[in-house]
Amino acid sequence: MLDRVFVRRKILEFLEEDIGYRDLTTDSLDVDKNVEGFFIAKQSGVVAGTVFVKEVFNVFGDVSFQSFKKEGDYIEKGEIIGLVYGNCKSILKGERVALNILQRLSGIATLTNLFIKELEGTKTKLLDTRKTTPGFRAFEKYAVKVGGGENHRFALYDMVMLKDNHIALVGSIKEAVKQVKSKVSPIVKVEVEVSNFDQLYEALETEADIIMLDNMTPTQVKEAVEIINGKKLVEVSGNITLENIKQYALSNPDFVSTGSVIHSAKWLDISLKLNTGGV
Repeated sequence: MLDRVFVRRKILEFLEEDIGYRDLTTDSLDVDKNVEGFFIAKQSGVVAGTVFVKEVFNVFGDVSFQSFKKEGDYIEKGEIIGLVYGNCKSILKGERVALNILQRLSGIATLTNLFIKELEGTKTKLLDTRKTTPGFRAFEKYAVKVGGGENHRFALYDMVMLKDNHIALVGSIKEAVKQVKSKVSPIVKVEVEVSNFDQLYEALETEADIIMLDNMTPTQVKEAVEIINGKKLVEVSGNITLENIKQYALSNPDFVSTGSVIHSAKWLDISLKLNTGGV
């Protein structure tokens, strides 16, 4: 779970973006009463983000949210996810931010879970990437976890990953690993991206902890995993899809990573319906 102070700060930013200095529509209505509303799934999928919906409405102080589902629960079309109760104007002001979070995160969790099902029976773990929405990364990576996946490095500061451009600038994989190893803490993991077998053999002669096999075919990955033979952790990345991930996993890499669980996830269709008769 994300730190609550961080979550509150981000949600205040989201609400400020949407409301600005006033809700011109809601504030112009001559109505002020308590109502209840229901978050209803219009598609089946995996729920993620109810904890943040609760925080959205907590900001207003006169609204409460109760979730009927746990994070990671599978819901069917038509099911009620949760109930919001309180001042009608506050509910309307928080509605869009709450729905945006719930729909986006549930979509990511749902797609992630489909990938996870393809990996059943293998030792391979699914990782996400840094291909995230600016300002929303923590929430999107949270949704991957809810869907059953794991997070790769969160940002540039928590792990070394030497990719093609880093290696090209320095001149070789060996030199790049040597330089970073001399400057970072020994507890920091170092990963090296390779795209052919010459680079693979070079990476095996370094102190890198993880080798990423980038844009290789399933056949090439199988051969590469046999060459590495447990000397390093192995990650496979590049053009991973629901249709081919099982082929890669059958070669027993430690990880398969794909940004598609985030950047290609469709929002889960969820609506908020108010009981306008009041309570």
